[in-house]
Amino acid sequence: MAKIKVKKVKSAINRTQSQKRTLEALGLKKIGQVVEHDDTPNILGMVNKVKHLVSVETK
Repeated sequence: MAKIKVKKVKSAINRTQSQKRTLEALGLKKIGQVVEHDDTPNILGMVNKVKHLVSVETK
């Protein structure tokens, strides 16, 4: 299965509670933090929900 790297690039301040929870579910807490996930539909949907706060790199 392919992997993706997700990096938090913007703050979650003044964002909805669901967007904040999505970032936490992805494992992102601090700006600049990078996590690696499998390229599954669930993860891609979460990334799509907070695409304005993260950057994505496919591996």
